[in-house]
Amino acid sequence: MKFKKAIVCIVLLPAALLAQAQIGPDALMRLDLLPQLKTQIFTGMFSSYDRTGGNDDGFSGKYSFLRKEGDDLVIAEMEGPGAIYRMHMPGPQDGIIEFYLDGEKTPRISMKITEMVDGRHAPFLSPLVGGGVGGRYCYVPITYQKSCKVVVKAPVFCFYDINYTTWPKNTIIPTFQNPPDEEWTRKIDKISKILTASGTNISRYLAAEGSIIETRKVTMPLVKDKPAILFSSSKPGRIVGLRLSPAKLFTRKERDMIINMYWDNDPKPAVSCPVGDFFGYSFGEPAVKSLFLGTNSDMNYIYLPMPYSRSARIELVSEGSNKEPVQVQAEIDFTNQGKRPDEGHFYTYWHREDPCINGKPFTYLNTAGKGHVIGVFLQAQGKEPGGTIFFEGDDVVTLDGEMTIHGTGSEDSFNGGWYDVPARWEERASFPLSGCMDYKKYLGRTAAYRWMIPDTYVFNQAIDYTIEHGPESNLVNTDYTSVTFFYSSVRPSVNLSLPDVKFRKITDPGKIVFVPGWNVPIHSSPLSNGVIEKKGEKLGTGWVRYFSLKTSGPDEFGPHHVSFIFDIPKSGKYRATLKAVTGPDQGIIQMFQHDSPLGDPVDLYSIEPRITEPLLLGTVDMSEGNNVVYFKLIGQNTNSKGLNMKLVEIIFERLP
Repeated sequence: MKFKKAIVCIVLLPAALLAQAQIGPDALMRLDLLPQLKTQIFTGMFSSYDRTGGNDDGFSGKYSFLRKEGDDLVIAEMEGPGAIYRMHMPGPQDGIIEFYLDGEKTPRISMKITEMVDGRHAPFLSPLVGGGVGGRYCYVPITYQKSCKVVVKAPVFCFYDINYTTWPKNTIIPTFQNPPDEEWTRKIDKISKILTASGTNISRYLAAEGSIIETRKVTMPLVKDKPAILFSSSKPGRIVGLRLSPAKLFTRKERDMIINMYWDNDPKPAVSCPVGDFFGYSFGEPAVKSLFLGTNSDMNYIYLPMPYSRSARIELVSEGSNKEPVQVQAEIDFTNQGKRPDEGHFYTYWHREDPCINGKPFTYLNTAGKGHVIGVFLQAQGKEPGGTIFFEGDDVVTLDGEMTIHGTGSEDSFNGGWYDVPARWEERASFPLSGCMDYKKYLGRTAAYRWMIPDTYVFNQAIDYTIEHGPESNLVNTDYTSVTFFYSSVRPSVNLSLPDVKFRKITDPGKIVFVPGWNVPIHSSPLSNGVIEKKGEKLGTGWVRYFSLKTSGPDEFGPHHVSFIFDIPKSGKYRATLKAVTGPDQGIIQMFQHDSPLGDPVDLYSIEPRITEPLLLGTVDMSEGNNVVYFKLIGQNTNSKGLNMKLVEIIFERLP
């Protein structure tokens, strides 16, 4: 084992002032105080959610204001002392936003909404303001002593979330100044430096002044069913960083490698989680590079303060089928500053519902005690590939028996938006406090994370934190897996132990459904006399979206065609079928790979337009990753008036 030491210089406040050290910018700057039990008396959110239980969570703007004052929309109003810690909107919206503080007749802030969220207009500057996955977020703290009213000047306002906190009446909070004073600016500059440090060692921000950070390095074999002890201590202290490698070792769908953490002689672990899920893997693959946790190169990391009074132990356990030991390397940063009475222990809760309970939301955390949630990671797998309609569900938080937080859509709760629109929520993207871990519509799969640091969910007696699966009534059949990170003054009442390994394995869908009318990448299309479009129209009693190729003459190099890029999760032979719109002007289609036909032609002619059941195209050998497959118009029915195609779904089912 090797040790190294580093002196950490962070301002340490007297104990009497610690309760106020997390107000305003300090809520993000004083990361060493994350375990401290909070003093706020209310944690809430204003949002545009549909009050009827439906899915009009901002689409029409009907629920996007509390009341009107003339032509102005009041979207939030709260009494102080308090602070707004998070604002979120899916995509910039037009209009002026104004903040009236402490009952003033003139707004302290008045600016275009687009300027507030672009990260370039003071005091709303990047990285406290940002976006990139269809949503815009703002973590600029707006404090007020007496009251706050937020007004939008626009004819219609749509989606929004505003998280805020209220403290006891005798709490003194400096009201936000515009322009900000020198001290506020200094703190924000430090926060900006912290937020740009994702993927690097931030343990120095998690330790108090005078603490000496020691680093313990270990290399050891991981043998089936034999715990590998990465760290053990029998005296007070706190862990401020853990790095574990190789990261590729834990890219497993079995979820059979476990990390356990024990505090203060508790015989039950406070953390018991599959290693991959603990470090933000998405369906078995590294997917996150956030401020506090993720993967950088081939190393997993977590930087959160984990205090203990008497003892600590961190171990890895392999429950897999590997008979030969595998080598793991770990580095643990820790100090000798023991757990204070006003701090909670660090816990995680791994939870899976497969399937989610029909008619009930999925539960992130339901427990009694006193504490606060600081982060949640979710992997969501629909049972019907080709869509992710389950992600229309809202997050709902009941704190101490009162529902105080109700979101506007699953991706909104992770600072995203418009999950099924190109260039929005369509690929992995990590930001310091939130991100999209995955979006594969063809697998019916997505994943996301969010850290709640200034906007932490505080509970004094109990918390019930849930998310819906589906637009209404929790009726979409899904498989949800989450990891919730939190601090608690007592051992949580919820059972933190893991289910048997056979109930943890990642299940890939039996078929893959690509919807070319939405966002399947196009590899090639006709060189001449062909027009491609993505269209939607009413057909019969329903509405259908499809990919259209319409021809007006011969192409230059043979039959008209379109080829798509299909991302396949596993190599093998696949049976391919097609759902299409037939009609009086449709042609005969055939599937090709490397210029060779893969099945029989399919005639798309019909007297009246209709949507087909899946039509057999043939079988095709596919490799893991991207595959190009061609669909050619090789002719037309003698009764057809055109040579066209309208593709609704292309379905691949892996053969045994």
